[in-house]
Amino acid sequence: MPRIGVISDTHGLLRPEAITALQGCDAILHAGDIGAAEILAQLATLAPTTAVRGNNDKDAWASDLPEREWIDIRGVLIHLLHDIADLDVDPVASGVHVIVTGHSHRPHIEQRAGILHLNPGSAGPRRFKLPVTVAILEIEQGRASARIVELDIGK
Repeated sequence: MPRIGVISDTHGLLRPEAITALQGCDAILHAGDIGAAEILAQLATLAPTTAVRGNNDKDAWASDLPEREWIDIRGVLIHLLHDIADLDVDPVASGVHVIVTGHSHRPHIEQRAGILHLNPGSAGPRRFKLPVTVAILEIEQGRASARIVELDIGK
């Protein structure tokens, strides 16, 4: 069963707790607002990493990053983009099974019209009183399930 680490909104900070939570993943998806090329390089030492550009990824290092990606993992089609407001396809008509977004810093898992919507929250600097999180996406027998992992970063 493929285990995919999902991370977003690192804003230049890849915490050791996030690295620990993503250990053993078969792949990693970063939903944007990465903050620095070094973040992607570090994630790539853990597993093959696919990333999209977030609204704050404006420096030259990010210019080649796409705004959205389509990833097929064992027949499960994942659409990866930073902000759900920028979704410009009909998920049902496009055959997508999972939509992964970031941007809001709010971890969220929801099934809508048979499509799994996943926002891993933010693994970077804490924003307001929101938790610091990543997510794990698992694919088994053509179906995807997800869970949020809250990182224990102290106060």
